[in-house]
Amino acid sequence: MALRPNQFKGPKREEEPYRINNLIRGVQQVRLVGENVEQGIVDFKQALETAQQQGLDLVEISPKAVPPVCRVIDYAKFKYEQKKKQKEIKANAAKTVVKEIRFGPNTDEHDFNFKLKHAINFLKEGAKVKAYVHFVGRAIVFKERGEILLLNFAKGLEEVGKPDEMPRLEGKRMSIIFSPKAPKK
Repeated sequence: MALRPNQFKGPKREEEPYRINNLIRGVQQVRLVGENVEQGIVDFKQALETAQQQGLDLVEISPKAVPPVCRVIDYAKFKYEQKKKQKEIKANAAKTVVKEIRFGPNTDEHDFNFKLKHAINFLKEGAKVKAYVHFVGRAIVFKERGEILLLNFAKGLEEVGKPDEMPRLEGKRMSIIFSPKAPKK
């Protein structure tokens, strides 16, 4: 099978976010920053020579500034640090879990209490809870029952969670979302 010129041939290279050394074009002067460097506005060629003398790279940090800001650093080490920071930010980001609880418009007391206990446990664990009443067939005529059911559910969760909004009808579902309350200090 012969490859066409535009056909994928291997792993795609990630585009570099910063221009370095000779890839910095169309610039006569730059604002030079970095360690062991005389900071200030210098000619581009002089900045590049300074970086090469130290065995480092000239990296364009802020291309939109006038003149562009360039830093004298080891680019490989700089990229490694950036990736490490991004990974750390991603790891520390809170992941919200949404647990769903389904009711019918004619849910009886026992089922209601059973699902209420589960919702309380979910909220205590820090997850959000989405409770909804699913209307099947002609049961949509009992919208009021569904709304009353969800409002009673909200009343039962007052201690551990707060509703994000009032019950809302979307198609054949009436839903409400609860967020866990912050623990009292």
